[in-house]
Order: sequence, then structure tokens, then C-alpha cells
Amino acid sequence: MTFSGVMWLPWRCAPGRVSACAVRRVFTSALRRRSSCSPAAFLPEAAGFQGVKDRATLHEYSLSDSQGFWGAVARHRLSWIRPFDTVQDCDLRQGRIKWFEGGKLNVSVNCLDRHVHTCPERVALIWERDERGSEVRYTYRELLEMTCRLGNLLKRHGVKRGDCVTIYMPTCPLAVASMLACARIGAAHNVVFAGFSAEALAERIRDAQSSIVITMDQGVRGGKVVELKKTVDAAVESCPMVRQVFVGLRTDKPVAMAARDIPMEEEMQKEDVVCEPAVMDSEDVLFLLYTSGSTGKPKGLVHTQAGYLLYAALTQRSVFSYQDGDVFGCVADIGWITGHSYTVYGPLANGGTTVLFDSTPIYPDPGRYWDMVERLKINQFYGAPTAIRLLLKHGDEWVNKYDRSSLKTLGSVGEPINTEAWEWYHRVVGEGRCPVVDTWWQTETGGICIAPKPSEADAEIIPGMAMRPFFGIKPVLMDTEGKTLTSNNTSGALCLAQPWPGMARSIHNNHQRFIETYCLPYPGYFFTGDGAYRSEEGYYQITGRLDDVINVSGHRIGTAEIEDVVNQCPAVAESAVIGYSHNIKGQGVYVFVVLKKNVDVQEADLSKQLNSMVSKNIAKYACPDFIQFVQRLPKTRSGKIMRRVLRKVVERDLDSLGDLSTLDDPAVVQEIIQGHRQLLSK
Repeated sequence: MTFSGVMWLPWRCAPGRVSACAVRRVFTSALRRRSSCSPAAFLPEAAGFQGVKDRATLHEYSLSDSQGFWGAVARHRLSWIRPFDTVQDCDLRQGRIKWFEGGKLNVSVNCLDRHVHTCPERVALIWERDERGSEVRYTYRELLEMTCRLGNLLKRHGVKRGDCVTIYMPTCPLAVASMLACARIGAAHNVVFAGFSAEALAERIRDAQSSIVITMDQGVRGGKVVELKKTVDAAVESCPMVRQVFVGLRTDKPVAMAARDIPMEEEMQKEDVVCEPAVMDSEDVLFLLYTSGSTGKPKGLVHTQAGYLLYAALTQRSVFSYQDGDVFGCVADIGWITGHSYTVYGPLANGGTTVLFDSTPIYPDPGRYWDMVERLKINQFYGAPTAIRLLLKHGDEWVNKYDRSSLKTLGSVGEPINTEAWEWYHRVVGEGRCPVVDTWWQTETGGICIAPKPSEADAEIIPGMAMRPFFGIKPVLMDTEGKTLTSNNTSGALCLAQPWPGMARSIHNNHQRFIETYCLPYPGYFFTGDGAYRSEEGYYQITGRLDDVINVSGHRIGTAEIEDVVNQCPAVAESAVIGYSHNIKGQGVYVFVVLKKNVDVQEADLSKQLNSMVSKNIAKYACPDFIQFVQRLPKTRSGKIMRRVLRKVVERDLDSLGDLSTLDDPAVVQEIIQGHRQLLSK
């Protein structure tokens, strides 16, 4: 077998380590490096882009000749075992999305082996542990060794190509190695945010049909111990398909171990440091990642191998002006798509140094981020508006006490950043010299779709706007009749008119739901579920969700999921959940509850019970900020709850309640307004 024209060499390594000069996988087609920040510098010289210096021309080419553009980029940026036959076979009307068919590769090889061949001692990971000042560095050689040992361990315990492994871990090197080990042996991974409850974890294990779960004994976050193993134990009680649970060590405190449990690090040391990488088709599944929708059931979005990796790598390098030798600091948890794309896959595919942040922005004090920037010499910092707003309130002194001269680019992700937070981020954190890239994208898109950069060197950046579509991305705005809005200075439903390599391919075990959610609302377009405004200059600003999904501190949660939990309470007849503007979290959770008749309960006690139920069944971040008990909900004559009316009441936008003629009883609105005022006055 050959890889990019080079035979696999049967070299063996000394026991226990992968030596710099004895790497079994040898590649001469390693990724070529470029230091220029020109947009064209990220693309192959042989692709016909010589002399293309302005971003607008290059973007237009990426739309007019999508085949030529993405084909050239894929040949240049990825190492292939077998070249692809076709660039794309996509039809958004049918929900058919296929990229680089016929091509074969291995994602872990692209993220590890080729860099070990050229720069084995380059630092791949910097683990910023919860204990400040105790960071740990892992080189590409060490990460490859860890990945290979774990890959062999998984294979020894029956994990095979096509299986799905669930990972419930904090952001740490072993979690990254677990993801890459799955990719190496051809198994998909299903990373579940380690803040989810046992019930939420179990639901995702069952849907993914995972027979293997990987976790840690405990986690440590904000100085507090998180009982990860106990949560997994509770989850697998309702998951009979789980054969084994691999348990890594974080605190070394004793945890209960059952017959199915395997001490991971202990068993890994028995494994070979060489693990044969599986030969994967471009469209084989790389991972599932569950996200909330407007229904009560989370959907497992499917991302595949080549297209996702290519898009994550290209966007990470060009949106943030990442250069070789930079330290990339994305502080997102690996349980979310941001952690997948811009903590793990994008930076590692580019041979970069990436930070794993395993703490909170205010532990042990509000200077934690900026102390980390100084110690680790971070060049690009990528965080959530929620954290920026929180730190803004703590004052400038926590920022100014640390040296931030290493910073080159600041990024924002999770929800639109408000102007005040943007200005503070740019002026105080970035000292007025670092561009702020307010990025828009989703779990469904796989990577950044709209962002201020890449752009011309002197191009303007407007606070609070995502602004410019990335290469290959063609945004359109649609009106309520499904017609395209062609003028500027207008708002509408944000759709994407052309497919791109990083987009999700399906919903696990329910492709029809994928089609109905993303392809049918506006046939021929990908419906994002977000609204957007296009300025006079043609720049894009995201205005928020159009469906019943709340974005709490960057975490998407469906209102129906919370309602399903609240309605399980024996005292509750029905409920309605909405999101409202929150000055820290972006959006908060507001719940209206109708009690069953003749129920004798104290509202305060019931509120505590409902919060506990939401925390147990979903996660703490989904707990309601307010619970208002009402006699009835505003409904149409057909029985549909008018959530827009509830949203207007909570937002105190009573002058624009809109048409109430379809309400069964308009008097209910005044009852709810009065109850809302009373609740806020308490």
C-alpha cells in the first residue's frame, strides 16, 4: 500500500516511545507551509490562483467554479492515500451532499503522522489545567504515541470500523487522543459535553448505539470536583448495549469500578506505539455531534472525513490569520462543535499548537484568561460573548495587569456579540491593535461561514457584525413567501445557496428529518434557522434564531426539550418555554407553567423542583431563570400556543404584540402581563 506515493516502511520504534527518527508512517507529501496573510497564500500555486491578491476576486472564483476551487484546495491541503475522482455530487433539494468521492485518507494521519515526520518535537497541545500555572505540553510525537496506544486498546476490546464510541470527558489531552484514536481505526466518535446529566448522556448513547464509553474518574473545574464516572455509571444503567467503560485518571481519587470498567492508562501502556491507520473513504462518518432542535429530541448531526477536515483546517488558518509557530487559544469545550473544529481538528491538521482550556474564565479570579495569554504566549484568542460580557463587568484592571502583547487576533463565537462587549474586547483586551472576528457558523455547518476575515489588509471591520462570507459560501436572505431578497438594507431568513465541504451530511438514523429541517423550508437552499440583516454595504449581521431554539451562553437548547421535562412533573398540566435577552448569557430561559386543577403546592417549592428536574434530565445551564405560574396560556382557536406573544411580554415589548385576533381569548394576555410584573417585583 502507498500513501501519497510513498511505501509504508516497516520501521519499528524503541519500546515505550515513538522516536523522532523512527516513525513508521513516512510522508513526503507533508503540508506545505506559507507565512503570507494574503488570501491566495492559503491556496496551491498550481491551482491557477497566481496573482490573485484581492479577497473579493478569490471569493467570486470560489462560487463561480466551486469544483475547481475546492478540488485544488483539497489536493493541496490534505494527504491522500488515493486521490478523489469527483469533487462534489450535491443536490440540496434532495438532501444529497457528497464531496471528494473515490478519495481515501485517514484523518489522524493528516493531524499527526505527517507533522511527526517533519517536526516531531513541535508542541501540539498545551493543556491549561484547572490548577492555574500547572499547564502541561504534549508534542506531536507524544500525541501520536498516545493515540496509537489507545487505538490498539480499542481494537483489542472489539471496536471496529463503523462502530461509534461515546466520549464523556473534560477538555484534556486524553480526550483529544480518544477522538483521534477513533478516527485512526475507522470508528466514529460521539463526544458528549461533560456537563450533561446522566439522562441526557444515556439518550445520546442509545441513539448512537455505542457499546464503548470513554470517560474520566472525575473532572476538576473551577476548583470543584465533577463526578464524571458516577454520571456514566448512572447513564449506562439504561444502556444495555454498553459493553465496556474506559476510565482515565484525573484526580486519582478512588472511584467504584465494575466488571465492565477498564483502567485506561494502565491498559494503554501494554499496547504497541504503532497503530495501523484505517483507510477511510472521504464520505465515511468521522463523528456524530448532538445538537438541540425545535423538537424535544436532540439530533445527531453526521460529519464525514475529508470535507469536514479540509474546511476546519482552511477556516482556522485563514479566518484567524494563523501562521506557523503561533499558539492558538480556543477556549471552547470539546463537547461542542467549536471545540471539535477549532481546538482539535483545524489546528492539528495545520500542524499548529492548540490550547486545551479546562477551567472557567473567573477561576481563581477574573484574570484567568489574560494570565493564560501571558504565560502561554497565545497569539489567537477565540471565546464566547457570554464570557466577554461577564469579564467586562469585573473591570479593566483584571485585564491590564497581564501582558497581552502576544495577541494578534481576537475571535468571538457562540452567539452574536453586542457592540459594547465588542468595543471592550477590542479596546481593552486587544489594546486597539488586534482585529476582532465575530464568527457565524453552526454545528450543522462544520466551520465558520461568515466572518470579517479573511479580508484585504485595510478592510473595515464593523463591531457586532459577522460581515463577509467565507470562500465557497453564498448567503441569501429569503422573505416569508420563500422569495429571495436581492436588495441591501434588508432582513430575512438566512439560507446558503451552495453546498460546501464542511457541512453536515445527515441526522443519524433520520435522514428524512435532515431534509425536512434544512432542505425543504426553502427548496434548493440550506436553511440555517437564523435570521440576518444585510447592510447597505452588503455585510451580514445575524439577528437570532427563527425557530424555537434558545442560545444560552453559546449552548443551543430546544424549548421543546425543556418543556418535555417540565411537563413530567405530576403537578404540571402544560408549559411554554421561551428565550429572552440576558445581559450576560445572551439568552435566558423563561418558563410559563399551568398547574393541574386542585393541586395544592407552594410555587417556590415547585420552582425548585422544576429546576432540579431540568438540571437532572438536561444540564444545569438549561435551568430556568424565571418560572411564572399562569392560569392559562395564549392559544389560537386551533389550540396552538402563541409563543411570540409570550416573548413580547417577557421582553416588555408590549407596543408590538401584533395581531391578536386569532387568540381564543385575548384577555389571557393581560393576565400574563400582570403576572409577569408581579414576578419581577419580587
